[in-house]
Amino acid sequence: MAGKVTYGASQVPLSPAVRAGDFVHVSGQVPTDAAGAVVAGGIEAQTRQVLDNVRAALALAGASLEQVVKTTVILADARDFAAFNKVYAGYFPKEPPARTTIEARLMIDIRVEIDAVAYAPGA
Repeated sequence: MAGKVTYGASQVPLSPAVRAGDFVHVSGQVPTDAAGAVVAGGIEAQTRQVLDNVRAALALAGASLEQVVKTTVILADARDFAAFNKVYAGYFPKEPPARTTIEARLMIDIRVEIDAVAYAPGA
């Protein structure tokens, strides 16, 4: 793809963020800290960590949470939706992005995973 630039490296075969023209695509982020350990706590703590990881991946590509236009959220348990939503709303207080939220079993023992697309022209 012309103009495709990847940012960052990971321990799995994916890029944390890929710029394609004016769009930045962030791979699914999970609730791990800088050392790669899953953060302790429930859905609230894990949602905060995931969104902080989304923010960091966006920054690698010169974008920010304010530029996110779409997210996809995977919850391990739909009963976590209300608590998740409360934390999520704090990260997108104005003009939240379009969002799809589904319940599915995740690849590791975590409560939430989020990917994002940002529109960041000229960055």
